Amino acid sequence: MQAPDFWRHDGLLPRLLSPLAGLYAWGGRKKRLGGEGFRAAMPVICVGNIVAGGAGKTPVCLVLGAKLAAMGRAPHFLTRGYGGTEAGPRLVDPIRHNAARVGDEALLLAAQGPTWVARHRPDGAVAAAEMGAGTLVMDDGFQNGSLHHDLALVVVDGGYGFGNGRVIPAGPCRENVAEGLARARAVVLMGEDRVGVRSLLAGKTVLQAHLVPGPEAAQLHGAKIAAFAGIGRPAKFFDTLRQCGAHLVTAKAFADHHAYETSEIAEILDQGLEVWTTAKDAVRVPPELRDQVRVLNVTLAWNDDAAVDELLAGLAWR
Repeated sequence: MQAPDFWRHDGLLPRLLSPLAGLYAWGGRKKRLGGEGFRAAMPVICVGNIVAGGAGKTPVCLVLGAKLAAMGRAPHFLTRGYGGTEAGPRLVDPIRHNAARVGDEALLLAAQGPTWVARHRPDGAVAAAEMGAGTLVMDDGFQNGSLHHDLALVVVDGGYGFGNGRVIPAGPCRENVAEGLARARAVVLMGEDRVGVRSLLAGKTVLQAHLVPGPEAAQLHGAKIAAFAGIGRPAKFFDTLRQCGAHLVTAKAFADHHAYETSEIAEILDQGLEVWTTAKDAVRVPPELRDQVRVLNVTLAWNDDAAVDELLAGLAWR
């Protein structure tokens, strides 16, 4: 789905939907209070968010995985495999598996390290332990209480924050903002704070970070291009392309995790322009058209790398 515009601001419609939002919040709270959650044989780092849609969780997972590998902590990744059919627990093979089976995030994570798809996350944790995982980095699952988190990080987009602050369907939040923040050990604030979100983070450890376009971004300067994205906030990707100097003749937004049809991509290619998308979208493009689409990769950079190291060093390794 694509986040509706009214989720950004409060108004009549969000207020009318507030009874349904109350039911949604109650259901999630009841589920989380059902138990402490399974304790894995290794520390579990959960990288989640409070709003629905993309905030940059997967790039955070990737840089944490790299840090943990450098520390000798044998990290494995764990994801539900949203958008895929695999229930798991399944060790992802980027060669044999595709996004339709394991989801797009799983393929991005598996390109860096061992990655497990498991709808029941404790099963994934057990399977990872049996394969020698020393740490488990979980992409999403902050609202899922089935697996105990030794370190919970909430990722917040500095340009969007928590939208109107209301719970689905009245707003973008998966749960009450204050309740979610109370469970988080730290907040990863992605990009510049443009909506005053820091005012809600008093008393929390805030790790500032930003996304850095890959070297291919140099080819965008002055280029007339077409672009498409099916992520949480496609407009954010389109803005990045413009910041790299590209002139977007076409900017086509699809729903998050959209499964692309050949005809949809062919229609964009038929414009005769260079076509660009995200790494997350590229794995969902039909294979026969994939080499005709350019990918703008991004990596995450910490404003204070030492603060992240300190947070990881505080984990109780077992």
